[in-house]
Amino acid sequence: MDRNEQQPIEQVLNAPTSRRSFLRWTGMAAAAGTMVACGRESALTVEPATVPPASATTAAAGTDHSNGGHNSTGNAGTPTTDSGLKAWEEMDKMHEAGVKLFPAKTEGLSMQPLEYRMEGDVKVFELTCEKTMWEVEPGRKLEAWTYNGQLPGPEIRVTEGDKVKILVTNNLDESTAVHWHGLYVPNNQDGVPFITQPPITPGSTYTYEFTIRNAGSHMYHSHHNSTKQVSMGLLGPFIVEPKDKSQDPAYDKEYTLVLNDTAQGFTINGKGFPATLPLTAKLGQKLRIRYMNEGLMIHPMHLHGLPQLVFAKDGWNLPQPFMCDTINVAPGERWDVIVDCTDPGVWAFHCHILSHAESEHGMFGMVTALIVE
Repeated sequence: MDRNEQQPIEQVLNAPTSRRSFLRWTGMAAAAGTMVACGRESALTVEPATVPPASATTAAAGTDHSNGGHNSTGNAGTPTTDSGLKAWEEMDKMHEAGVKLFPAKTEGLSMQPLEYRMEGDVKVFELTCEKTMWEVEPGRKLEAWTYNGQLPGPEIRVTEGDKVKILVTNNLDESTAVHWHGLYVPNNQDGVPFITQPPITPGSTYTYEFTIRNAGSHMYHSHHNSTKQVSMGLLGPFIVEPKDKSQDPAYDKEYTLVLNDTAQGFTINGKGFPATLPLTAKLGQKLRIRYMNEGLMIHPMHLHGLPQLVFAKDGWNLPQPFMCDTINVAPGERWDVIVDCTDPGVWAFHCHILSHAESEHGMFGMVTALIVE
């Protein structure tokens, strides 16, 4: 079985099965209008994001939605707005404008494969903790705390049995540490300050070194002032390929979806709709999707039209895989599923806590699509 690396976002946006295909499937022309920026106003706020109030201004329609956007009443008693549209017409216009922007380009590529160098038989990786202005949605940039300038941080991918060394440099103005969530490591490499190690102070570099003992979908993140630091963006995927792949189901392509709901709002892989990454496949292909929740809330992820075969939890293959269309992903959990792309079309894909995905202003946050051609 060939494993396809997750593509950089600009490659996906330029691929024939992404933007052009999406517009063709939905019968839409070129992107028009501007999607409202839904989410938190400040990156320094680490409380869970909430749906924007009805008084938010929607640039797509250019209308102030005070009093629910209803400024007058037409002859038939139907509320109208300052633009002269009926309220329902304006709401439809906002929803359409947001969909037309998808997938919207933004600055910043997340989860790029982290390169390593060899020191004998040891793979050496380097992570730098730093502040970055991160564009969550078009025109909406927030301060983030990142690994190597990415949110989520770069993908670390190794094989079961590898020896690794990870150098972590702290360019923040407070101490930090890195915990290898789900990995079996020696106690002194577990990444919890004052329990297993001293904190990594500002300006210093700390070295972690261990042998990879267990395969699966895992994560790495800060474990010092973690409510703030992880919420601000110090998190990333850690993928361990098994030595023996015969126990995993076959697949043609894979995606990792890191879910979050903190300083940047409701996001998938650090972006909110319409800037989320679409998943693409050819008819008949099988996709492996790795869900990871780095937020503070549960997120039931619902894929329209195509069932999901759930086969692994927290890196461990299940004794009995099961089928579902909605998989509930709690904070800290990882789930692996296979989607058999048997039906063509653009299939909506979103968190089914609806306030994380849609409001009267349109879809936002934890929404993407699976495009099958």
